[in-house]
Amino acid sequence: MNTDNIKDTMRAILEAESRAVAAIPVSDDYARAVELIVEHVHRRHGKLVTSGMGKAGQIAMNIATTFCSTGTPAVNLHPSEAQHGDLGVLAPDDVLLLVSNSGKTREILELIDLAAGLYPGLPTIVITGATDSPLARRADAVLPTGASPEVCPLGLTPTTSTTMMTVIGDVLVVNVMQAIGFSREDYARRHHGGYLGSAARGEVAPDK
Repeated sequence: MNTDNIKDTMRAILEAESRAVAAIPVSDDYARAVELIVEHVHRRHGKLVTSGMGKAGQIAMNIATTFCSTGTPAVNLHPSEAQHGDLGVLAPDDVLLLVSNSGKTREILELIDLAAGLYPGLPTIVITGATDSPLARRADAVLPTGASPEVCPLGLTPTTSTTMMTVIGDVLVVNVMQAIGFSREDYARRHHGGYLGSAARGEVAPDK
């Protein structure tokens, strides 16, 4: 593949993923999801527990760490490890955020059953590409990705879908930050090292 072909492919991918982001459905379930997180984490002092399998699991972990850094306690629970004791991380006032493009991921569906057996009624937020899936039907709030085609030439590798999951996670994080009045000072107290910590404390000018 020559340089021109790579540039053409890059432009096509950027255009396709940009269209997919713009096509993410906006619904009242976002407000519902934010309220669930604020209620259970910030009023009841539970935590946000994210989970996904494979590439979606990596996105779930990133969402958890971003929430932690912005004032909302969160942990990522691997759905398979949950079956071998890690389910014990759950507490009665937690809220689940589950990520599955197909909405049929066996380990995630089993995790819902396990969580319900331990603490019935834990609220569940789902990020998925399939709003009519078994996972979506069990959710308190469904945040659809829009199910745009993957940019992978095989149409298989999670590419566009994981971008959409990341964007939806960002939407949740920013709205929860606004809901709890999270400040620069709050941010600085959670970032003691690195450039971001220095920028939050006003020691260096933040990048534009």
